[in-house]
Amino acid sequence: MNFEYNETQLMIAQSIKDFAEKNIRPYIMEWDESQIFPIPLFKKLGEMGFMGVLVPEEYGGSGLGYHEYVTIIEEISKVDPSIGLSVAAHNSLCTNHILTFGNEEQKKKWLPKLATAEHIGAWGLTEHNTGSDAGGMNTTAVRDGDHWVVNGAKNFITHAISGDIAVVVVRTGEKGDSKGMTAFVFEKGMKGFSSGKKENKLGMRASETAELVFDNCRVPDENRLGEVGQGFVQAMKILDGGRISIGALSLGIAKGAYEAALKYSKERHQFGQPISNFQGISFKLADMATEIEASELLLHKAAYLKQKHKEVTTAGAMAKMYASEACVKIANDAVQIHGGYGYTKDFPVEKFYRDSKLCTIGEGTTEIQKVVISRNLLKE
Repeated sequence: MNFEYNETQLMIAQSIKDFAEKNIRPYIMEWDESQIFPIPLFKKLGEMGFMGVLVPEEYGGSGLGYHEYVTIIEEISKVDPSIGLSVAAHNSLCTNHILTFGNEEQKKKWLPKLATAEHIGAWGLTEHNTGSDAGGMNTTAVRDGDHWVVNGAKNFITHAISGDIAVVVVRTGEKGDSKGMTAFVFEKGMKGFSSGKKENKLGMRASETAELVFDNCRVPDENRLGEVGQGFVQAMKILDGGRISIGALSLGIAKGAYEAALKYSKERHQFGQPISNFQGISFKLADMATEIEASELLLHKAAYLKQKHKEVTTAGAMAKMYASEACVKIANDAVQIHGGYGYTKDFPVEKFYRDSKLCTIGEGTTEIQKVVISRNLLKE
């Protein structure tokens, strides 16, 4: 085992850190309070290769691995988790679905534009009445010659309004049948394909979340990813990688909140000394640092397995579950260490606190991670 970042990872970490300080930090609260999804920023990230991290160079991507990908999401999320979330959704869900399950023609058509952020990507599985129970989805696709006619809606979709391309899993068979769902690529401008209500969220407010609506939308069969009936299986495999993304997002939030709390505890004086001298504070910092270390180790183990094309379902679920719960606790403690100031928008921990909660919900709740882990343990 090698616990040191290699030269590429260190270079990437410094590069994204410099980028974030210049292009993200000055605008964090403006974007948050106005719920602005800053498309020009993502175009810049695309130019730097951060929107096609895992895409091979032959398709216009950076051709990097999962350790580098974790580093990128983590460093962005230390500054603004909502931007980290959008970068993760674009890379690991939409783009990765096409990379993993698309044929050569489909990869050449869509990946170069996604990898450079010429196109922003969305991915749709969740519906109003089907969150964790994806098999109960109501959005249907019915074959009509060389096309499929799609009706229904998806919700809680990242980039539903601004996205140019959306990979969406719909029902082509019986409800509840895991082999009754199929994935298609939808492009902005298709007749009957539109976006609906934008969600007004607690946190992650600069990451756009809205509905996708299908009203007799005709999608050509050539936009189908893989075989008919394989959509659910594909989605579960994509979510294995997606959980690593949310783990990295959680780690970035945890580190950002911890670093802010550590700095404040050294600067804030009470009773004639810095508050970091008091056990009530120093023990909190010790717990935070330990939980960050554990999260990072779990996360990079999952990244290693994913990179080696080994079974990653359990490790990814463990990393996501632990890191997401840890980041909520760490953000909460960071607010507590700041006292009254932590409850104001003048200090960064207030936003980390709001943003952190999404990590225990998105791409499978903590409870679903426990289902995944326990089922796999009981198989052994």
